[in-house]
Parts: sequence; structure tokens; C-alpha cells
Amino acid sequence: MADIALAQGKPQTLDDLMIAMDVVDTLRHREDLVRRELNEEGREEDLIARLRKIYRDQGIEVPDQILADGVKALKDSRFVYTPPPAGWKRSLLTLWARRDTHGKRAGYALAAVVALFLGYHVFITRPAQLAAEQERIEITETLPKSLRQAHADVLAVGNDPAAKQKADALLSDGERAIRDGDRAAMTRIAGELGALRNELAAEYTLVIVSRPGESSGVWRRPPRGSQARNYYLIVEPVAHDGRKLSLPVRNEETGASETSSKFGVRVPQATFETVASDKRDDGIVQRNQFGIKKRGTLAVDYKMPFEGGIITQW
Repeated sequence: MADIALAQGKPQTLDDLMIAMDVVDTLRHREDLVRRELNEEGREEDLIARLRKIYRDQGIEVPDQILADGVKALKDSRFVYTPPPAGWKRSLLTLWARRDTHGKRAGYALAAVVALFLGYHVFITRPAQLAAEQERIEITETLPKSLRQAHADVLAVGNDPAAKQKADALLSDGERAIRDGDRAAMTRIAGELGALRNELAAEYTLVIVSRPGESSGVWRRPPRGSQARNYYLIVEPVAHDGRKLSLPVRNEETGASETSSKFGVRVPQATFETVASDKRDDGIVQRNQFGIKKRGTLAVDYKMPFEGGIITQW
């Protein structure tokens, strides 16, 4: 019904400029038609005729002059936007025109930078600062206090002049390490003072082993092919409450320091034979105390001759 009304009524007219722009737009959308018609001389009339029919089919009557102006405008590239040449002004204008998009991108980039900075601070910078502060406190406060306290404990526990002299020498070395800020030296010296304190506080008896199925003594030839014999009694340190202790000892055959709960002590052959004879009577060593270590002293009070050598394997 709408098409019939348009055909019967007065032809619709538009503003000349708007019609000319519409003509150009129509020609752009019919590139195959334009290419064919405009590339052949004298075919503008046929192109105009085709355009006239296109508009009439839509119920629009367009004067031939307007159609001709539209064709000419297409040839002259009128109504076509030509971007300005590249340059800093164009770049600024483009950035401004696209400020919403660039703003979001800049926001995302800023958020990423902030997240990266916070992550670096939380996981790298802050832990490093805390570690440095902890090390400073340890060097200036914790270790010096621990070292001096260990020296005071040695003096409180021990009444042995040799132990006091050793503790004083260690403290002197420790004070030098404190002045130098030598963390490793302070740690080592504090450990040595602690070991000296524990050694002084220890109380035990070196008991000759005489349990069934266990050796009370062994003899061995010294290393390097010697034909001599070394005689050892097997002992274990036992506290007053019956607990078996482990002591740091130096194996004379290997030169290595070990912590052992049972070891052999080198004795003269006569002592070895006396203990062996004692055990042969009834399988038990009656006189089984080899030495006694009292609290506050470093030295063991040996009840039998001891030649100074120790082994940990036999």
C-alpha cells in the first residue's frame, strides 16, 4: 500500500545537497557499476539513467541535474573524508578522540605496575629488610648476650681452675668478635662455651661393661703393621640415676671425634689381665668402676691406670 501511494502521489523531493550526497553514497555501494560505466567514455548518460531508475523504484524522483552533480562529485572525491597527514597534531587528536580506550589501557597498565611493585615489596624487599634487621639484632644483641651468659654459666657451675681459664680465653675471643661484628665467630665461641658448661655440669661414672654376651676388653695391634698390642677396657658413662650417657670422644685410630655411649679405653696389659681375671671368676667384673666424673670439674678421677687412648669400634 505504501508503494502504491508513492507511485500515485506527487514525487518525493529532497534537499539538493542531501540528494547529491545520497547519490554519491549509492554510487559507492555500486562499485562494480561505477567502475564499468565511468571507465568507458560517453557512458555517464547510461549511468545517470540507471541511477534514475534506482531512485524511481524507491518512489523518489531525482532531477537529472542532481544525478549528474552526484556523478561529478564522485569523480571529484567530494563528500569523501580525507584524513589529515601524519604528525604530532594528528597523534594528539587521535589520542584525545580515543581517550576512553586509552584511559582504560592506561588504567590497566597502572594497576599492573602497582601490583608488580607491591608484589616485589611483599615478597622480596620486605623479607630482605626483615632478614637484615634480624641479623643486625642477632649480631648486636642476641649473640653477645648468649655468649656472655654462657661464660657466666661456666663460672657458676665450675670450680676447676682449668675450666675457668679456658672460659676466660673464650670470652676474650668472643668480645673481639663482638667488636668486629663477626657473626660466625660469635656463634662458634658461644657454642664452645655452652659445650664447656655442659661438660662441667655432667656427673657420671665410667663403668666397665660385664653383661653376658658382651666383651669387657679387647686387644688390638696398632696401625702401620706394628707387632705390639694395645689393650682396651670397654666402658660406658652412667649417670647417678642409672641413665647411660653419650660423650664426645676422639678415636685414636682414626683421629675423628665422635659421640659415643660405649668406647674402649687403653690400659696397661697388667690392668687388662686383672680385669679379665676378675670376670673369669663368675662372669661379672666386681671392681667395675674405671673412673668418676664429678660436677664442676673437667677431669675424670680414674680408679685404674689409663694410657690416654680411646677407640669406638672393635
